Amino acid sequence: MKSPFLTIFTALIFSFSVNGQMKADSSMSGENFKYQDKVYKPSYKKLIIPAVFIGYGTVSLTSDALKNLNRSTKYEIGEHQPNHIKLDNYTQYLPAVMVYGYNLSGIKGKHNFRERTIIYGTSQVISAAFVFPLKHLVKEDRPDGSNHLSFPSGHTTTAFSSAHFLFREYKDENFWLSLSGYPIAIFTGVYRTLNDKHWVGDVVAGAGFGILSTELAYWLFPYINILFNKQDSKSFTMIYPVADGKNFGAGLVLNF
Repeated sequence: MKSPFLTIFTALIFSFSVNGQMKADSSMSGENFKYQDKVYKPSYKKLIIPAVFIGYGTVSLTSDALKNLNRSTKYEIGEHQPNHIKLDNYTQYLPAVMVYGYNLSGIKGKHNFRERTIIYGTSQVISAAFVFPLKHLVKEDRPDGSNHLSFPSGHTTTAFSSAHFLFREYKDENFWLSLSGYPIAIFTGVYRTLNDKHWVGDVVAGAGFGILSTELAYWLFPYINILFNKQDSKSFTMIYPVADGKNFGAGLVLNF
């Protein structure tokens, strides 16, 4: 049942992109006109990398060859007996923190504080909507046998959604700077395997879901922003990431 479900799930992602393209071309007007920018428009090209990553992770659940790769990787890690570190609990958010740090240092990105906070918060909500249900539906055993919530890697999803957020914010202003979050995201994914918490396929799929979540957040932003703009000008809105060491998500504060 795992493989058919995930195949359908991946198909729905592409279906969303078709519908999103139609809406982006036909609905953006009036108050939302200023967001008629290619950065918000769905594109098949932007889905290629996350689709490949998610596809690899999906196949790894049933492919004997990829399962053997998972086991051999676990064996090699066990042979070297690396010290388990918990940095991956924090590095998953570091690229997003860097966005705000760069801005405070005077390196301006694509959006102001309010807009980028809405986008990042949306990406984390979407990430959670992907990861949590899949963990409970797939029920893949973790390498250390601690539970059955291995697929996909939530830490890696957050890390790559954060890294892709940094990329999207700065790629037009400073391309090389925009890439600085990806090594941190890769570090996070690698250490999820070194800490014996995930298989390689879990991490690769997590990277795909993270990138996809941020892409969807940018595509949806013009429409979500309309909802926030309908609030009274004196109101205060903030979306923020939440983590307790094992789980992650996003919080919303509205002050009217």
